Amino acid sequence: MTAAMAPTKPLKATDLCDRCGAQAYVRVVLPGSGELLFCAHHNRQHAEALAKIAVEIQDETDRLSRPEESPAR
Repeated sequence: MTAAMAPTKPLKATDLCDRCGAQAYVRVVLPGSGELLFCAHHNRQHAEALAKIAVEIQDETDRLSRPEESPAR
């Protein structure tokens, strides 16, 4: 039996790392629909172990290297 997963929503500034409280850029969906949120640092630190157990990994760390948009004047 396979279950359809709901589309993953984008991470927001209010989503915080479960390890340190910094802004989360990675969501790890676990079996049974649990999830963990990680900053880029803690994602790198635990990536190998998480890849073995995750159902899905939503990685938005590329946002860290994008220039911020300037506000319209």
